[in-house]
Amino acid sequence: MKKNFIIAIVIAFWSCNNDSTKSETNQFKLKSNNDSLSYVIGSNVIQGLSQQFPEIKPDAFGQAMKDYLNDDVKMRISDSLGNALLDRYQNENISKMELSIKEGKEFLNENGKRKGVITTESGLQYEIINNGSGPKPIATDNVKTHYHGTLIDGTVFDSSVERGNPISFDVNGVIAGWAEALQLMTVGSKWKLYIPYNLAYGERGSGPKIGPYSTLIFEVELLEIN
Repeated sequence: MKKNFIIAIVIAFWSCNNDSTKSETNQFKLKSNNDSLSYVIGSNVIQGLSQQFPEIKPDAFGQAMKDYLNDDVKMRISDSLGNALLDRYQNENISKMELSIKEGKEFLNENGKRKGVITTESGLQYEIINNGSGPKPIATDNVKTHYHGTLIDGTVFDSSVERGNPISFDVNGVIAGWAEALQLMTVGSKWKLYIPYNLAYGERGSGPKIGPYSTLIFEVELLEIN
């Protein structure tokens, strides 16, 4: 189990957010190539595991790191109990993922029956709020948009509208559901998109608010092609 711990507690070392940790982090300097390599490895590990384990408590993980690296301290959880905890966690996550897939499919099945909702071959659904009269972007274009993104339960996870700041990006640099929809839209259009998980962030999800296998809803206004 210690191998599992050593991977996971890397997050704790970097993500503990108390004042003393911040102070130590600010004073830390990369003094050698090995320091830089170690930092990059730590960064890569954190990016992956922080999405897989959003429930992790930094204080407990920080203590696990200290205990593991201190040969004089016995780990506070045995290997057998630790493996049991990990198995339970994984099984609970599998259940959550299965529920998310089921809820997403049921939502899209019912939503697709509504008048005005169009379903494409890929499974993307969209609803035209208003159509513009400008050109359509292509995959290699850079566009400016306003958007408001929610989960199917109404939870807002991101919104340029709420920030009051439109965003520009490459059409081929966003999730597949967006890329497909944008190339169907004309400048000046505002559509509502219903994006199945396989055209969104898939099995990994994105950040703390978009879980694995999440179906997403966006209101998207295509302002211009840059």
